[in-house]
Amino acid sequence: MAIDKSLLSGSTSLLLLKLLSEQDMYGYQMVQELRERSDHTFDFKAGTLYPILHTLEQKGYVEARDEAAETGRAKRWYHLTDAGRAQLAAKETEWRAFSGAVTKVLEGGVCLA
Repeated sequence: MAIDKSLLSGSTSLLLLKLLSEQDMYGYQMVQELRERSDHTFDFKAGTLYPILHTLEQKGYVEARDEAAETGRAKRWYHLTDAGRAQLAAKETEWRAFSGAVTKVLEGGVCLA
């Protein structure tokens, strides 16, 4: 079943911050990890991923560094900053409240928690 892409638009930053809270990653690694963890629901293209990472970097939530790979090409690694950790905590709280409210409405007002 295809998922409406507009449902994802507000949560991409949250997903990327969550991945980076676990370890430093480079772009393609994030794409693969999101695809695997979501059973192929989240299948980002570079044209989607990198503008979001650049925005997160501009806001001070992530830092980037370039390192040479075995192939000789440089990889850009992303690291979550303290400000990024705080943003992740805020966004997780916001997401849980939002998704809980949606679930409650879908279940007819029954709280499942």
